[in-house]
Amino acid sequence: MTPGKPLEGLLVVSMEQAVAAPVCSGKLADAGARVIKIERAEGDFARGYDAACNGQSTYFVWLNRGKESVVLDIKNPADKAVLANLLAQADVFIQNLAPGAMGRAGFGSAELRAKHPKLITVDISGYGEEGEYASMKAYDLLVQAESGLASVTGRPEGPGRVGFSVCDIACGTMAHAAVLEALIERGITGRGKGVAVSLFDGMADWMNVPLLYFEGTGKAPGRIGLAHPSICPYGAFETSDGALVLISIQNEREWAKFCALFLGEPDLPKREGFRTNVERVAQRPMVDAHVGAGFKRLTRADCATRLNEAGIAYGFVNGVDGLSKHPALRRVAVETEAGVVQVAAPAARFSDGLRAFGPVPKLGEHTDKVRAEFG
Repeated sequence: MTPGKPLEGLLVVSMEQAVAAPVCSGKLADAGARVIKIERAEGDFARGYDAACNGQSTYFVWLNRGKESVVLDIKNPADKAVLANLLAQADVFIQNLAPGAMGRAGFGSAELRAKHPKLITVDISGYGEEGEYASMKAYDLLVQAESGLASVTGRPEGPGRVGFSVCDIACGTMAHAAVLEALIERGITGRGKGVAVSLFDGMADWMNVPLLYFEGTGKAPGRIGLAHPSICPYGAFETSDGALVLISIQNEREWAKFCALFLGEPDLPKREGFRTNVERVAQRPMVDAHVGAGFKRLTRADCATRLNEAGIAYGFVNGVDGLSKHPALRRVAVETEAGVVQVAAPAARFSDGLRAFGPVPKLGEHTDKVRAEFG
């Protein structure tokens, strides 16, 4: 039996495009809310990001299951009236258009809440609604650069990009959490409230450790790839058959076991440069070269056996191909107009069983139905 969903009966209207807002509304849809996605005639431009998923966009398939797609032109009086009628009955309104655009169209968040006191409004932007950056276009990679994320990501040679839209996703998940808080508060007070989340604020929050480290020491954390700035050995080493194994040595007891059971050198922790973590960090090139030679003598399978025997934390540095067949990867089936797609399952597991997930909508699939219902 498919379990019930906690947000059934809630109506969410989302004037959304790209990634951040669809992340938020998509999680609400997974939990049972009715999510009406408002699109332009040409559709959410994320529909055209790629054609890798049965001819459809990977981002769009991932983020838009279980929603109703409605095409509206809010410059058209009839469509504007449909949106107004939707919002009069909505519990949550999400939008990530350019700052001020919805206000100019007559749907500003404060005005909507004044008309509909139970409404929760969510404004998603790049850099917030005020200040000199408010009008800046804010695509994910730009915010990775502006927030300092790129400066602490990658190898010493230069800044690196996180390989997916991490700023958008962080912002969307934070907006989702804020909506749930607002719904709980509304259940107590009977009143909705406004929520505003920006891509920059979301990533600045996640950057607190590098920020506080810099302000406390005057130095920014260095880029060291898959190594650790204050622990050695802690990094990736190549095996004889070309695999990369990432190990983490957390204390001197683990180091002694690693030397004895993995390297076969029980006396190594007594040698100068290898005795303490402080010494090893100071002599990192020498230590890493010595450890690396030990890995190079063994296959991936042999490394796993010895590391398990020694009780050392490790992981294989997989490519996406490794993720696709990883034994810990859970999948859920999602219907699309081009067939069923097996996507990675949402992280949270609930004790009442696996939820069913709705299909990904065609562009405008629900327009006539919603016009008839709310027109």
